[in-house]
Amino acid sequence: MPTISTPLVTCENLVKIYKVQEANVEVVALQGLDLEVERGEMLALVGQSGSGKTTLLNVLGALDVPSAGRCTVAGNDLTRLDEKQRNEYRRFVTGHVWQQSGRNLIPDLNTLDNVSLPQMLGGAGAGQRARRSRELLELVGLGDMKRRYPNELSGGEQQRAAIAVALANEPDLLLADEPTGELDSTTAHEILALLRTLNEQLSLTIILVTHDVAIAADLDRTIAIRDGKTSTETVRREAPLRMAHDVVPTASAIIGLPGETHRESVLIDRVGRLQLPEESIHRVAFNGRAEVRSFDDHVEIWPLDAGRGVGPTPGGRD
Repeated sequence: MPTISTPLVTCENLVKIYKVQEANVEVVALQGLDLEVERGEMLALVGQSGSGKTTLLNVLGALDVPSAGRCTVAGNDLTRLDEKQRNEYRRFVTGHVWQQSGRNLIPDLNTLDNVSLPQMLGGAGAGQRARRSRELLELVGLGDMKRRYPNELSGGEQQRAAIAVALANEPDLLLADEPTGELDSTTAHEILALLRTLNEQLSLTIILVTHDVAIAADLDRTIAIRDGKTSTETVRREAPLRMAHDVVPTASAIIGLPGETHRESVLIDRVGRLQLPEESIHRVAFNGRAEVRSFDDHVEIWPLDAGRGVGPTPGGRD
């Protein structure tokens, strides 16, 4: 029998609620989010500000504790870890690359020592640390800059060093929150190419948050988050879709990926709920309710008024 692989990341009905003490209110950042990420996958997360992207990364990185639901990464149930286990998880299971270089590197340490520090905290010996640090800096293209300090590096070089730091303890999952957000387009694509190389050579699983259409277009799968839930999934086509000259290809509603190179689908959670694309909601007046018509090979959703009077015929595609 074929072996069924277990996803590296599984989120089921994940909820995260923040309490704002000053205002005595609760903010629901994740509202029953579902997600699966396979080992070795390179995935983009997109969505408007406040949609829950960074909150999801914080939960996956064990920087925040889920309020409800289930979230497992590499066999670790993030709802059940005690503080010691969470520290071990943060050291060895995940690595982080942030948009702001000041969060990635310690300014008083040179590049080699920045990469060595996480290994020292993880218990590696001096010889092992030195060897691993040199190898990583060579891998990210900074082999001749190991004695330079962060302020002596360009923005792209700082992000390369940050990637080396994130990989110091050989994590299963790399979390990158807008890692190219402060870089020019040429440097951004160089960093993306480096991440793709690491993904392929090391079988490294990468989840990357981005607002950049060009960055998302280069990845195999893009998940859009809206209002704290996974909304749509966009997958790159193996071959461009051939379309008539007078047909304008539809694009991803969230980030604008072209329809001839990417296929977008709506995600349905385990109890059958889905989010219609925002464009569909604005175009068709559902007014909070819809009629569902089930057939042997498909399901149709119609505004309630469509079933009255003349309306469309069952199964009709008009």
